[in-house]
Amino acid sequence: MPPAGGFALAVEVSGLSRTFTPGRGVRRKRADVLALDGVDLTVPRGEVHGLLGPNGAGKTTLCKILSTILLPTSGTVRVCGLDVVTDVRGVRARIGIVFGGDRGLYTRLTARQNLSFWAALSGLSGRGSAARVDAVLDRVGLRDRADDRVEEYSRGMKQRLHLARALVHEPTLLLLDEPTTGMDPVAARDFRTLVGEVSGSGCTVLLTTHDMDEAEALCSRVTLIDNGRILTTDRPQALGEWISRYERVEAEGVPSAVADRLEELEGVGSLQRSPGGRIRVQTTAQGASAVVIRTLLDAGVTTMSVNRPTLEEVYLHVIGDRGMAVGR
Repeated sequence: MPPAGGFALAVEVSGLSRTFTPGRGVRRKRADVLALDGVDLTVPRGEVHGLLGPNGAGKTTLCKILSTILLPTSGTVRVCGLDVVTDVRGVRARIGIVFGGDRGLYTRLTARQNLSFWAALSGLSGRGSAARVDAVLDRVGLRDRADDRVEEYSRGMKQRLHLARALVHEPTLLLLDEPTTGMDPVAARDFRTLVGEVSGSGCTVLLTTHDMDEAEALCSRVTLIDNGRILTTDRPQALGEWISRYERVEAEGVPSAVADRLEELEGVGSLQRSPGGRIRVQTTAQGASAVVIRTLLDAGVTTMSVNRPTLEEVYLHVIGDRGMAVGR
């Protein structure tokens, strides 16, 4: 692994656009697809940065450009101070990549054989290679199963092996593209713990996900992306504060007439009713929750709580409740 140099930004993206031209048949022609549209993004060295967006938002396209798999249509992209177009070899020596799914593993080989192969591709050999392979197997908790064939591994174990493969050459930047897709909750939690340990050692991490809990647990900053455009970048907690108008007020023992009055208040977006006079009020304007609370107190209701929005609610309010729809 060559020295990383004195760069301050692990990722520096300016005016990045990427257009795809679909295959054109004789009978049907399709328009070009703009996957990334004027993206500007910086990730300081040592940061864990989340890239959040729905399917088709452009997350994977950006990862592929950062890893030199795709070329930009326009704009500039630098990784660890190196241009992804003019210094492909240098960029690849400094990055590790973990994609979701089972791609990239040789399942009839053992974990040790897989890692030894990838270490050799990175220029490691002999005792140095064996020591490094043992070190990453220990780090991801696979040392006891190192000589088992990968086809015998569980989904979570395979993803830990993906992480080991990405770390075998000691990268400066780790790209994680939907790394916990398909994992059960326990395996996903264990994988996130491993990522947290890796970031604690000084490796910069760029995580693409649509899992809000994952982003909140791992990232110091998050960037929301939709339809190939950056919407905003901030700390997960700050994004919640940014839309603090979307608060939830929950109360018990609310008379039906009082609930009717609450529904008519300005800034109340919705009101859900449950048996026993339980209600949940969603507000959509700054200060609306205070008016709701005052109305409840004036009516003698004292059992209530106010909750600030989660990152998932931020995501839905900013991008829109589009469900499973795919971006352009």
